[in-house]
Amino acid sequence: MSVNRPLRAVLLLSTLSLLPACAFRHEAKPAPAPTTTERVGPAIDLQRFMGTWYVIGRVPNPVERGHVASVNEYRLRGDQKVAITYRYRNGFSEPQEELTVRASVDEDSGNHNWRTWFYKIVPTHTRVLEVAPDYSWALVGYPGREMAWIFARQPDMDKDLYKDLATRLRDEYGVNTDKLKRVPQHREQVDRLGYEVPNVR
Repeated sequence: MSVNRPLRAVLLLSTLSLLPACAFRHEAKPAPAPTTTERVGPAIDLQRFMGTWYVIGRVPNPVERGHVASVNEYRLRGDQKVAITYRYRNGFSEPQEELTVRASVDEDSGNHNWRTWFYKIVPTHTRVLEVAPDYSWALVGYPGREMAWIFARQPDMDKDLYKDLATRLRDEYGVNTDKLKRVPQHREQVDRLGYEVPNVR
């Protein structure tokens, strides 16, 4: 990253952390924020959740918009503590860049609720909504239900499975999926219908 890029990312992440609050102000009946005791499905096995997750789909947001080949690496760094490295490119001809994140996982939520810090100063909250029984895919949400992610252990996902998971986000978790986009993991996916447009073509 260049010298200015971390500062820019902090500002973007600050904006991101405010988006759900803004969304709540405009809802007639805002959905309650998740509590530490609320669970969605079985508890998450943190050991099994660790490793590589490819970002297959997401609702574009100020931090990740236009990124391709997006990957998250999760590593346990202590009791209920996780180190996350987000790697991406702004275009397939661009160099790989990364953001490092630390997270604290709420055990009382069945390991569904995560609090993360970017550059140690920007706190956000995410929620692991659901994980496949074999941990081959995961659905991740954000307070306010305005943003969500579809993760997979492999860079490719069958279109029928992707459609099914997108439907689950909408119907079972109340996520607004109208803006959900697939993330190009291969150069040939650029310009395909339903895929996010890279920052650099």
